[in-house]
Amino acid sequence: MSAKVRIPTPLRRLTGGKDVVQVEGSSLKECISALEQQFPGIEARLCDPDGELHDFVNIYVNGEDVRFMEGMATEVKPNDELSIVPAVAGG
Repeated sequence: MSAKVRIPTPLRRLTGGKDVVQVEGSSLKECISALEQQFPGIEARLCDPDGELHDFVNIYVNGEDVRFMEGMATEVKPNDELSIVPAVAGG
């Protein structure tokens, strides 16, 4: 079983327009690596060179912010839903 990843509009050009994709992985880090294998270039949009999430990217697992969980080590189970949410700025 795989996890479902919701792709925001700004990243859909990397996924061929798909708004939802499936990935295999037992942690957020593994899921992002699986995304990169399917859609080259997406990992750099999500993570810094050290492999941590960019400050302007929020990822939720089943509605819970991974920054308040285990970060990149957050456990991902089959049928979980990951949502990538780019930060919005304005003023």
